Amino acid sequence: MLAINQLKKEIATLPAEQIQEIADFIGSLKMQKTREIPETVLLSEKALAKDWDTPEEDAAWADL
Repeated sequence: MLAINQLKKEIATLPAEQIQEIADFIGSLKMQKTREIPETVLLSEKALAKDWDTPEEDAAWADL
């Protein structure tokens, strides 16, 4: 893996258009990671935990 300083040096030699492409690519990588878990799942997790994280639920799902 390239070191951050080496990447900085490489990026510094590129024309502005290509730097923008790199910035766009980094942005798409970040978006891809956040798309793996839908926002609604993250937002509802705490509320649903009240109902799901119980001994009764654990027993109901124990055979799966």
